[in-house]
Amino acid sequence: MKKILLIEDNNDIRENTCELLELEGYKVILAVNGRSGLILAQEHVPDIILCDVMMPEADGYEVFSGLKTNPVTAAIPFVFLTSSVERKEVEAGLGMGASGYIRKPFDSEELFAVIARCFKEAIL
Repeated sequence: MKKILLIEDNNDIRENTCELLELEGYKVILAVNGRSGLILAQEHVPDIILCDVMMPEADGYEVFSGLKTNPVTAAIPFVFLTSSVERKEVEAGLGMGASGYIRKPFDSEELFAVIARCFKEAIL
């Protein structure tokens, strides 16, 4: 069973996304902020990380940077989740080396397509 770490500070989005992922057969690890997400990523070494951008304690960019400097978590596919529609933010996240960028609100098909692409690219 593939493990997904979901780092999201909004309770509704976190719980709804978790339910979608679990219904698809993923084991989901939940983090309520960036700092706890960094800790959980090291403890559980998930197969993919979905991470909000704007969060307390460490934003998504800080989480991404912290994971990439750690050899244990550096290769984990990382997808930013954000409600921002700014193209420059998308370009910044992808330019850092993120595997994907999903704008909220998103539908389940978009979410699963990005996850499938990340898993496919990780195999190649």
